[in-house]
Amino acid sequence: MLIVTSNEIPGHRIDAVFGEVMGLTVRSRDIGSQMLAGFRSLGGGELPEMTKALYESRQEVMARMVNEAQQRGANAIVAMRFDTSEMGTNWTEVCAYGTAVYVLPLGEGEPGATGQSIYLTNAAAQQAQNPAPPAAPQQPSPGQPQPPTPPVAPPTQF
Repeated sequence: MLIVTSNEIPGHRIDAVFGEVMGLTVRSRDIGSQMLAGFRSLGGGELPEMTKALYESRQEVMARMVNEAQQRGANAIVAMRFDTSEMGTNWTEVCAYGTAVYVLPLGEGEPGATGQSIYLTNAAAQQAQNPAPPAAPQQPSPGQPQPPTPPVAPPTQF
């Protein structure tokens, strides 16, 4: 999934727009890390406990936003933004949002094509011409012992 903060993706054409998607979480700060961060703030510098909490929150909301976009059939998100706000004294809201779109890479000779988009279109064309054959199930050689078949548990009755 391509995710960009710009309104367009260089070398790609937006073929469909699925609308706004977002991921949201509200986190409470645990009292232990809050007290430790309070003591650390007296000396200045980074507060690793708070940094970790914010990083994890952003990763979580990004995953939720991507999941929503994929459910709609998107392969990219444009104009992605984060929003963070305090709710009460111990709660923090973190939101990631953007516009879910379906993009197509531009091929060689198309206005706006980039090296990356040309590579992507060439790779897709090559894959379409030479699809990988399905993997054949492996049969043991004659004379080799067969792996044991796992036992099947009888059905449970409720």
